[in-house]
Amino acid sequence: MNALLQVEGLTAGYGEVDALTDVTLHLSGGEVVSIVGANGAGKTTLLSTLAGLIRPHGGRAMFRGDDLVSMPAHARPQNRMALVPEGGRLFPFMSVRENLELGAFCPRARAGKTARMDELFAVFPILAERQNQMAGQLSGGERQMCAIARAMMSRPELLMLDEPSVGLSPLMVERVFETIRALVARENLTVLLVEQNVGEALEISDRGYVLDHGAIVQGGPAEALRNDPKIGATYMGL
Repeated sequence: MNALLQVEGLTAGYGEVDALTDVTLHLSGGEVVSIVGANGAGKTTLLSTLAGLIRPHGGRAMFRGDDLVSMPAHARPQNRMALVPEGGRLFPFMSVRENLELGAFCPRARAGKTARMDELFAVFPILAERQNQMAGQLSGGERQMCAIARAMMSRPELLMLDEPSVGLSPLMVERVFETIRALVARENLTVLLVEQNVGEALEISDRGYVLDHGAIVQGGPAEALRNDPKIGATYMGL
């Protein structure tokens, strides 16, 4: 299979405790794929492992044919991977503009960072208005937008998003997901989306995987998962 991201038998966790067990999945270029499941299912652990923040106990992960297990975390933006962690984790006492500049720290992105910032300000006009404001003064939705824009500064092929809707109002959740859709169309972006808001996540996805107690228990086209009564009852309150 000629996948952009190929994960096979990935096992990872904290200390001797495995939070992921034998996870296998793939993403093709231009896809939006959701990882859905209950709190504590291992979703954040999966993204942290793919981002190089956790070293796996077993299995393999390949991105664009490169071995991720041996690739240090700081090298991944240079290799066109970017992570937006849960809560965004902005630098609150730095301006919006300074936070975005930090997103272009890798050599490949650094030279064109001014032009790239202008492109992203066009996508996120609220950030253009707030560019000299301290990031800690932004609303929750604005902080999430800023975190996504910071990740996009490195011009990734694969954007990994960890719970982008957490703590946001329904209106801001809708705006965040609309922004993700716009970026996918504009940038030919591939997105791996971890989300507890199962209905919204599957609505913008091509495919999805259900993660339960660290293992993939179901996968398939997003529409089929949305229409699955078991998924609806378990994760969507239907």
